[in-house]
Amino acid sequence: MYLFFFYLVLADEEFDELCFEFGLELDEITSEKELISKEQGDSKASGASDVILYKIDVPANRYDLLCLEGLVRGLQVFKNKLDAPRYTRVSPVSGQPQRLIITKETAAVRPHAVAAVLRNITFTQERYDSFIELQEKLHQNICRKRSLVAIGTHDLDTISGPFTYTAKPPGDICFKPLNQTKEYTATQLMSLYKSDSHLKHYLHIIEDKPVYPIIYDSNGIVLSMPPIINGDHTKITLKTKNVFIECTATDLTKAKIVLDMMVTMFKVNFTCFNNLILIISCLLSSEFINHKVGINESTENIAQLLTRMCLLSRATGVGDEIEVEIPPTRSDVIHACDIMEDAAIAYGFNNITRTTPRTYTVANQFPLNKLTELLRQDLAAAGFTEALNFALCSQEDIGDKLGKKISETRAVHISNPKTAEFQVARTTLLPGLLKTIAANRKMPLPLKLFEISDVVLKDDTKDVGARNSRRFCAVYYNKSPGFEVIHGLLDRAMQLLEVKSARGDGYHIQAADDSTFFPGRCAEVFVHGKSVGRLGVLHPDVINRFELTMPCSALEIDIEPFL
Repeated sequence: MYLFFFYLVLADEEFDELCFEFGLELDEITSEKELISKEQGDSKASGASDVILYKIDVPANRYDLLCLEGLVRGLQVFKNKLDAPRYTRVSPVSGQPQRLIITKETAAVRPHAVAAVLRNITFTQERYDSFIELQEKLHQNICRKRSLVAIGTHDLDTISGPFTYTAKPPGDICFKPLNQTKEYTATQLMSLYKSDSHLKHYLHIIEDKPVYPIIYDSNGIVLSMPPIINGDHTKITLKTKNVFIECTATDLTKAKIVLDMMVTMFKVNFTCFNNLILIISCLLSSEFINHKVGINESTENIAQLLTRMCLLSRATGVGDEIEVEIPPTRSDVIHACDIMEDAAIAYGFNNITRTTPRTYTVANQFPLNKLTELLRQDLAAAGFTEALNFALCSQEDIGDKLGKKISETRAVHISNPKTAEFQVARTTLLPGLLKTIAANRKMPLPLKLFEISDVVLKDDTKDVGARNSRRFCAVYYNKSPGFEVIHGLLDRAMQLLEVKSARGDGYHIQAADDSTFFPGRCAEVFVHGKSVGRLGVLHPDVINRFELTMPCSALEIDIEPFL
């Protein structure tokens, strides 16, 4: 969501409607003063600007709408007040295009780079601010805080090509960084920027690498040390006429998208190298769009609708075929369905005639969920309180704390867990209920909890290597174990499931050994001759590991066999 300044001859209601028609949402009309007043109080807001700000919710994949220029251009084309632009790559009038040489050393840290030149531009303070703001918005969005792509912009008239993108040990890099008064080595810069509120967030990207990326011109002048800082020698000012833009990246596709956005937002004609593809043409039929959207428009009308969305289109004259040009600003268009969606937006969703579906179907609740809901109601009526816990837990929760080896649990492991609490997908519901009791020990006894949810188990027969299993788990926590209470709950559940107490055709329990339960106080539950779960009194060691002090009995069964 972004704030934009607009100078329009539209009432607020009209602009709100225009945004809606274009597929955007005008979230709020405010001002800098009003924002500060809400967040920090009226005293802090004194002296702040009263200029009206429009807070607009921009789709995550529409990078061309992240700056004022791109947004206004899109709205003007949509309203037929401006022709859809055609972007062209041109060669410089004097001399050969610039070259960016990428050395093999960059493969160890940041292997890709693309570049372009904007020529004969005129910066005003407003344009300059918008240019810098677009870089920052791209850095925070598609660039993933510079980890995937880092943008560098330089005054081309202060340097000379060809340019070299290489990587060197930090001790071998020395230059004067942006807005500094003396030269630093890369090692010194890392120490300097650890206290910088803005740049310290990007240091980790290359800090531990043996070599740091660096860009030089033909005279050895440092342009930038991506993704951290530019050199002071090439900084852009309001007097800059020619801008050299470089994007270094770990993802080449995203680097090309970012470079396209930087050049197309401010100029229709530009010099671009690294063999970037600027315009892609595709063919599709008007029948496809009419059928998918639910309209009946001519081929020419659909071509006009698409052109309003900055997708320059024309009827080829071959049947109902339409040729659509996808400009470099529309990286979100990756399939014919994306083009169809734009046609629907331009036509107006509210203008599509409502029709009765040709196929009549009656929705049904998923059988497993229906059984789950029925059980929940009756288990709550039996005096137990339902809990809902996280599907992820620590390895310790389903391993050591339950007296089991983690290798025997068939657990699905998270490859890069952010915290120790979420390392694996749970294989049993019991740890979650025990942790719930531990967090509510001050509540009056007894504590009777249950949960009906999915666990995740490894399964080589599935295409994803794992499967969900719906379980029912209940615990009884009191001064006495209360095994009879849990056993009674099992009988009630079986009564609800219409399974009689009998060997063979019904259900029965028989003694079992399980390290989670107290020896001699554990039983296995069999239904129609197959094991579906266990119940018993928990082992004192298990109770202590969950920081509990009272005896506890538990039941856990698989409910899928009862469908």
